[in-house]
Order: sequence, then structure tokens, then C-alpha cells
Amino acid sequence: MNSVTPAGVIDADAVIIGAGPVGLFQVFELGLLEIRAHVIDSLPAVGGQCVELYPDKPIYDIPAVPSCTGQELTDNLLKQIEPFEPTFHLGQEVTVLERRDDGRFKLETSSGTRFVTTTIFIAAGVGSFQARTLKVDGIEAFENSQLFYKVKDPALFDGKHIVICGGGDSALDWALNFVGKAESVVLLHRREDFRAAPASVSKMKALCDNLEMQMLVGQVSGFETAGDKLSEIKVSGSDGVTRRLPLDMLLVFYGLTPKLGPIAEWGLDIERRQLKVQSTEKFETSVPGIFAVGDINTYPGKKKLILSGFHEAALAAFGAAPYIFPDKKIYMQYTTTSPKLHKVLGVETPIFD
Repeated sequence: MNSVTPAGVIDADAVIIGAGPVGLFQVFELGLLEIRAHVIDSLPAVGGQCVELYPDKPIYDIPAVPSCTGQELTDNLLKQIEPFEPTFHLGQEVTVLERRDDGRFKLETSSGTRFVTTTIFIAAGVGSFQARTLKVDGIEAFENSQLFYKVKDPALFDGKHIVICGGGDSALDWALNFVGKAESVVLLHRREDFRAAPASVSKMKALCDNLEMQMLVGQVSGFETAGDKLSEIKVSGSDGVTRRLPLDMLLVFYGLTPKLGPIAEWGLDIERRQLKVQSTEKFETSVPGIFAVGDINTYPGKKKLILSGFHEAALAAFGAAPYIFPDKKIYMQYTTTSPKLHKVLGVETPIFD
């Protein structure tokens, strides 16, 4: 039986795949049991969907927190897990997962980072997100120069003629944001109805009435260039007429497509692109030692809420502990009263009269 960790390979008790809120809280729950975690995420920063999709939008259903943004939630979780010193491996995807002869797991990432770990926690949300792209031949040549599927640097669009495609919250939010900053803003949607918040739609229509921005119904069907620059797009309208629309920048918000990626090839029991767990006692997948928490899992009564994921992370940590400490009795302790947990957290035990 091979129980030796090869040179250059990280020896771990727990590897968490996914650095969203649930993955970060999994670090905390493992840390209370004195299990240190490594965290892998395909994104270049922690926070998952909360930071990638709505960093500035308020979240209202975190217990005892009336309102916080996705970024604030992430920042607070990072502060909470500081005592446990997790190691983050960002901007890389797990490409290899195999069980070894000794029962542990071999992992390898797209960056060549290699692990041997006792347990794995998949907290990958609904998988990795990929933007739905504009289906116009050749226009991909302008991606990240004039064609964008996300806004990383808003100042890049100041003083520019911008066309924004889409009818959801992201399209409306950025259209409203750029009014007064960009030289012109045109919102292009394939129909009159929008999937965005009604207040945003009303504000957009008011700005159009005041000639501060423009809204067109139609779809991009082609483009023209001037030298090596994108100079205008062709818009096919519902009236059958194709119009030319000059622009400097093109923003496309057609939504994001979740993909399981390599997870689909790991031999786990999958139902509708989600990982089935064997019970709600410990949220273990069909492969012993691999746990699934958060939006990636499914079970009877599943609700895709962050607070549900936090609950799952707590029980998964207790479910994993016997694999890591097979000869140790695991007791339930409370952070309020346990001197041991206070020591782990690096806080003083309060003295009560």
C-alpha cells in the first residue's frame, strides 16, 4: 500500500475546491476541529459568485446581518478564518482527482500544483462560470480591447461611445452607471421586455425620454472596422431593417453559463449537474471522503441559500473528522464557552462572576 507523499507534492488533511462564501466558511468549521485546509479556486480572487457577479449588491438573508454586499460578506469571512491560516491556490482548476491505494486522494491543478489529501470538500457553487458570448463571426478578435463581457476598470469607458447588449440587471446597472460618464450610452436588447429590477427599467426609460441615453430593440448581426479597430456594429431590428451603430466600446451581458468542468469526470453521482449527497447528516458524496456543500450539491428539500451552505459546511466538517483523526473522539463544543476553541481562535476565555 502506497502511503508515501512524493517530493514536491503538498500533503494535506483537507482540500476545499471553491473559495466562495461556503468554501470560506468550510475553512472555519474545519479549523474549529483543528483541521487546516488548502483552498483551490479557478477565479483569481476569493469570493466566488458573490464577488464575481454582484460585489456591490446587498444580501439580506445572512443571519444577524441585516444587509451586506457580496464583497463585505467575503471580507468578513476572510477575517473570521484568519486564525486558521488557510493556503489559497487561486487562478487554477483541479484537473486530476484520483484515489490512491492508501485511500487518500491525489489532486493536480491546471497550474501543476499537486496534492495528496485525506478529504476533499467541493464547494464550487454551480461550477465555473463562463460568459455567454456574442455569436458573430470574427468579433472575438476585439475581446478585451473593445469587446467586454465584464467590467473590471470602469474608468476605461469614460468619454467613450458605448453600446451595451442585454436585458438583465447587469446590462441595466452598467448602462445607468455610465450615463454622464461615457460620451454616449446605447442599450441594445432583443425585445421590449426586461429581466432587470423594475426600478432600474423605469430609470432607464426616464433617461431615454430625457435623451441622456438610448434604447434600441434588435440584435447584433455583424460589424465593420476602421483599420484594426471595431468601428460599428450592424443591428437587425424586429422590423427587418439592419442599421449601423457607431461605437468605441461594446459591452455584452447575456448572462453566465455554469459548467461543471472536470468535476463531471470524477466518478461522483451527479443529478442535473449537481452532486448527490448520501445523507444530510454529513453531506458526503457517493465517494467516501469527498463532501459537497453549497449550491453544487443536491438532496431532498435542498434550498440554494448561502445560510444553508453554512449549515452543510458545519456538518461536513464533523463528517470528515473521523477520516483525519481515526483514533480521536470528536466532541461538540461551543465557541462561547470552550477554552479549547478560544485557544484555537486566538481569543481569551472570558471570566464570569
